[in-house]
Amino acid sequence: MSQTARRDAPTTESAVPGLEIIARVRRLVVVALVAALGYSTFMTSGKGYCPGGVAADGGFIDAAGKATETAPTCVYLALQPSPLILFAFAAIVLAAITAVLRRAQDIPSAIRYLDRAAAAVAILAVVSVAISQIWFAMIPITEWDGTGTFFYPFPFGSVELTTEPMSSGQAMLVELATEHAQNAHL
Repeated sequence: MSQTARRDAPTTESAVPGLEIIARVRRLVVVALVAALGYSTFMTSGKGYCPGGVAADGGFIDAAGKATETAPTCVYLALQPSPLILFAFAAIVLAAITAVLRRAQDIPSAIRYLDRAAAAVAILAVVSVAISQIWFAMIPITEWDGTGTFFYPFPFGSVELTTEPMSSGQAMLVELATEHAQNAHL
């Protein structure tokens, strides 16, 4: 009589206890990483404004069209991701894992904690990008006169403000844009 090795039919259940929880923790971490990548990608934007320009004689003019000896000051705004939001993603993940370890009484309750945390991370990313981009677009940069304050979408985004005198290259661009606009009206 020959003996043959008999293989058991594969089962769909794993021998690892808590496999569902481990899979949901992995899902939560992946959602947080994708949210951080998406947030960082869609949170880069910029705009600038130079009040004034170049007069016909080659000198500078201010925003009111009056001749001035000094070059007008240009302002540039750059929207960037806020480190606080990235920290919030990590905090939500750690808080969910801690809640599962301390409060979850069974597998379904642990899965609920992890699913809610994944939803919170995704919602925070989308809302932060939307609020920051809309707020940034609404900053009245063309009303800037060299003084005053811009209100930024803190803590959803970070804005860097840079000012510098208009250069001759910028003056030429302003002049070309003005000519183009005048020709478009004709």
